[in-house]
Amino acid sequence: MNFALKMIAAGALLVGTTAVFSQNAVVAAPHNVVQLSASGTVEVQQDLLVLTLQATRDGKDAAAVQAQLRQALDGALQEARKGAEPGTMEVRTGQFSLSPRYGTGGQITGWQGRAEVVLEGRDFGRITATAARVSTMVIGQVGFGLSRTERTRAEREAQSEAIRNFKAQAAELSHAFGFGGYTLREVTVSSHSSAPGPRPRMMAMEAKMVSADAPIDVEAGKSTVEVTVSGAVQMR
Repeated sequence: MNFALKMIAAGALLVGTTAVFSQNAVVAAPHNVVQLSASGTVEVQQDLLVLTLQATRDGKDAAAVQAQLRQALDGALQEARKGAEPGTMEVRTGQFSLSPRYGTGGQITGWQGRAEVVLEGRDFGRITATAARVSTMVIGQVGFGLSRTERTRAEREAQSEAIRNFKAQAAELSHAFGFGGYTLREVTVSSHSSAPGPRPRMMAMEAKMVSADAPIDVEAGKSTVEVTVSGAVQMR
């Protein structure tokens, strides 16, 4: 093939490629598409207790303060682990910090520190009784939430409700606009939970008056789990 024929062939290939690209690029814009969202909400009893034990120490020597915190932490862990059981009551360490205390001249006058042990689980009685037996720490904070099992169950229930509401809304809109039905184009699902009411209360001062044989009384509230289904449908 001579040079002229090669150029003609190359030009024909280029034109053909361009024609195919142009044909694929022309896509009809979707018609009769509507965006909508619907939610499903479930209110569920909180079944998870998170209780934080704390110890604070203060002194002029950093090493001494740290040693005192370590001693309090070790004593609390030793006692708490006696009642530990997966799911029922789990034990973990929380914050452990040591920071300087400054005087008026900007000089370090002492050190203060804090150590925490967290008790978490679904057995409220076991957790509060264990906390009462710990003599090296006091109760710093009490909070409630949902266990993974209960959250998953609530999310599935809320999701089913959200999907039913989404389909009903899509059908109603299609009918209102004079269409016989719809097809689903795209959809997204999101979830979140909230716990209305007072925030977890600080109880360090109150807990100092609790004796070892008198666990504190706790009462959980409710959490709201909401699932939202959003998307687009094409009415037909």
